[in-house]
Amino acid sequence: MVEKKRLNFGLTKISVQVKTQTFFLTMSFPVTSSFRSIPSHFAASFLVNSNSAKLQSPILMSLPQNPSSFPRHISRSFTRAPANSSAVFRPNLRVRASSKTPNQATDAKLIAISSAVTITFAVANRVLYKLALVPMKEYPFFLAQFTTFGYVAIYFSILFLRYRAGIVANEMLSLPKSRFAAIGMLEALGVASGMASAAMLPGPAIPILNQTFLVWQLLFSAVLLGRRYSFNQIAGCLLVAVGVIVAVTSGSETSQVLSGIKLMWPGVMIASAAFQAGASIIKEFVFIDAAKRLHGKSLDIFVVNSFGSGFQALFVLLLLPLLSNLKGIPFLELPSYLKSGAACFLNLGGCDGAPLLPLLYIVTNMAFNISVLNLLKVSSAIVASLTVTLSVPLSIYILSLPLPYLPDGASLSPFFLFGTVILMSGLVLYNNAQPSKAGSK
Repeated sequence: MVEKKRLNFGLTKISVQVKTQTFFLTMSFPVTSSFRSIPSHFAASFLVNSNSAKLQSPILMSLPQNPSSFPRHISRSFTRAPANSSAVFRPNLRVRASSKTPNQATDAKLIAISSAVTITFAVANRVLYKLALVPMKEYPFFLAQFTTFGYVAIYFSILFLRYRAGIVANEMLSLPKSRFAAIGMLEALGVASGMASAAMLPGPAIPILNQTFLVWQLLFSAVLLGRRYSFNQIAGCLLVAVGVIVAVTSGSETSQVLSGIKLMWPGVMIASAAFQAGASIIKEFVFIDAAKRLHGKSLDIFVVNSFGSGFQALFVLLLLPLLSNLKGIPFLELPSYLKSGAACFLNLGGCDGAPLLPLLYIVTNMAFNISVLNLLKVSSAIVASLTVTLSVPLSIYILSLPLPYLPDGASLSPFFLFGTVILMSGLVLYNNAQPSKAGSK
């Protein structure tokens, strides 16, 4: 004989405390339900079952200020009651509330992973750039041109495949091209002025002056994007710049690094950093504006890369006469120079290490640019810049070790370690700084 058993739910009471947004929910059961207290920093209490003076079943639910923005995990289990009990099942209700939204945790993790990938590619890019110039040391201009036009072919090929796959929509391709033209022009000017000054400056001075990139980015992001930065953020950027300067200028010849150099050439290198910083800020603006134009959809990275590199190649062609003269190559001899550079790239003239090292550099450089743009997309231009800055002392340390085609290493002074500590302190200060109340426009 099977006895019919019934679960009896009593009156449900709900009490809401408006100021603290704490919700209390009490259910009356004919038997005592087990209750597990879950620690929470929110204000909380519990109500008891008023249906019976003997049997009480407190159930607690504590919610933050925005109840709709946190995950709730509720589990309920039923167990058979003792034989002498009037009820059959014992319900256990457990409620947990978290104050952190899933989006915040996911975004922080994504930025951390993207930063680590960017640092890895940045270090590999700097090291392979030096190694690629070992066989191509007489033809750096050819390598720069080959890389620029290689970007156009590869990026547009990838863009076409992603368009056919439905990843890139027509709305993305119809975005205003004037922004991409501005990006290409600034990057072409950055390459031209950077090459002109690098030919006249000593090697250690180049990475030092390139760190003015941070200052230009901070300025341009405030002017063009309307961003406002706190004192700690600005101080963190300055500490990063100081740390890099201390690290890369370590050695006995630090005080003589710019001796005998005209002031014009450091100014040209600083202008090159300004052009590159301006291009990165416009890229960030493109992503922000595209989110509005595409109704919240994310702009594909290869749209920016493809059109930006296409306009860059166009402006590089327009600047060829200037580039050839700055390199000491008459314009009429430019075809012969490019032909000899192509032969060296194919290792037809005793250029040991080619074409493997130049190709590795091109592939790594492309991966680095994609990773930087992805980091720029998920964070900001300043975060991307600080991440790339961290790769400078790491690259110098690796280049100080014996490497293939660079068997002679270099010893690092304690100033290098000291500069690295300053740089890391700046990164920590910036990342832990509270955003300015002014925010961004």
